Amino acid sequence: MATALSNLSSYDPTAVADGKGKRVGIVVSDWNSSVTHSLLNGATNTLLKFGVSADDIIIEHVPGSFELTYAAKVMIEKAKVDSVIILGCVIQGETPHFTFVCDSVTEGATQLNLKYDIPVIFGLLTTLTLDQAQARAGGRHGNKGDEAAITALKMMELHSRYK
Repeated sequence: MATALSNLSSYDPTAVADGKGKRVGIVVSDWNSSVTHSLLNGATNTLLKFGVSADDIIIEHVPGSFELTYAAKVMIEKAKVDSVIILGCVIQGETPHFTFVCDSVTEGATQLNLKYDIPVIFGLLTTLTLDQAQARAGGRHGNKGDEAAITALKMMELHSRYK
């Protein structure tokens, strides 16, 4: 349980690629918006910090997490982005809906990564409680939005090396 022991959003800024000239799409779910909007703020601020222009950050909101992968697909096909970050939060309830949504978004993100020649970054929180989600959206365990942005920058740099 490493997450319980530290803030995993810590990173070495010297190991992060410059985002200048990169165009990044972010698709964010409005379900559990108190959490997802914190993830969005973290991702956006991190991209800006590492040189991505505000004009090159394209943000789309969708109603729920299930819709993330469709919006990411549209963004890839129409917005000419170098990477897409999907941000959402699914909290376990009393029905199997949690499992269906989490599995679908995970599989959808995987398929997008395999089909398209740009990185799609998985920023979906899958937690048992709201407290766990808040702890990972700017709380004691950092901000997974920050981590998703760092991942996008690193993966775009990897992609650029092999063009």
